[in-house]
Amino acid sequence: MITEASREIAVFSGSAHPELAEEICAHLGVPLRPVEIQRFANDCLEVQLQANCRERDVFIIQPLVKPVQEHLVELLLMLDAARGASASRITAVMPHYSYARSDKKDAPRISIGGRLVADLLVTAGASRVLAMTLHSPQVHGFFSVPVDHLHALQELAKHFRQYDLSRTTVVSPDLGNAKEASHFARLLGVQVAAGAKERFPDDRVQITSVIGEITGRDVIVLDDEIAKGSTVLELLDRLAELEPRSIRVACTHGLFAAKAIERIGGRPEVLEIVCTNTVPVPEAERTEKLKILSIAPAMAEAIRRIHNGESVSALF
Repeated sequence: MITEASREIAVFSGSAHPELAEEICAHLGVPLRPVEIQRFANDCLEVQLQANCRERDVFIIQPLVKPVQEHLVELLLMLDAARGASASRITAVMPHYSYARSDKKDAPRISIGGRLVADLLVTAGASRVLAMTLHSPQVHGFFSVPVDHLHALQELAKHFRQYDLSRTTVVSPDLGNAKEASHFARLLGVQVAAGAKERFPDDRVQITSVIGEITGRDVIVLDDEIAKGSTVLELLDRLAELEPRSIRVACTHGLFAAKAIERIGGRPEVLEIVCTNTVPVPEAERTEKLKILSIAPAMAEAIRRIHNGESVSALF
């Protein structure tokens, strides 16, 4: 709970995921302040924060989810509005920073979007950033303001501890995610394995092998996000050749584009798909195999610690 400093905090949300913002505020014990977002006849957006921001510690919650550009502009306008209203500090709370995937110049004449959008957020008024499971560690360094980078491994680990883990292997789809998979495996006290992945220019992926012990074991496939699911589906093909005893799939950001839930959950060997609520998953797309965990308590505790000047790294 926010205690003696309650009057100094103001939490706002854009239209990307208001349900998560409401849940975070419920854990904080503070109201979610109203925001009016309207569109002019020329299609431009206008944002008004409908609560006092002067000398307040302002937190603006907005994951960058589809339509990403719409929600990004909303966030920029809210940051600018808070700065113009004389907020003492403005924290951009982004449970999902989708531009984190644009983190390198791997082809001629392309933009490193992750850095560009980071610059835009700071220019608009963000004095610090709170993010969850960035796609790669270097994205943290794209921001010229302090960044508190949370992960959802504790929430995922708590869920999987309900199962018998005596013959379990955590599998990363590629070597780039192997460090996170290793951390997750240590939390569960189990083995770790990784796929050898190659991505082609037409967005095809190929996993040629899986390094680690799989046969006869209970596998947890761990990735930071699942969008179209092509990498996970390719990994499932390789795992099937190694005859695991069971397979469960886990990720932090369940974007699930192009019917990914249906395609992954349709595999009979997949017992469960687990994600968090960093991004909204429409009710119509949910299946019996999908389990959504809440990261609202962790986000709320991080906000409380930032507001009270306490260590956020102590959460881990």
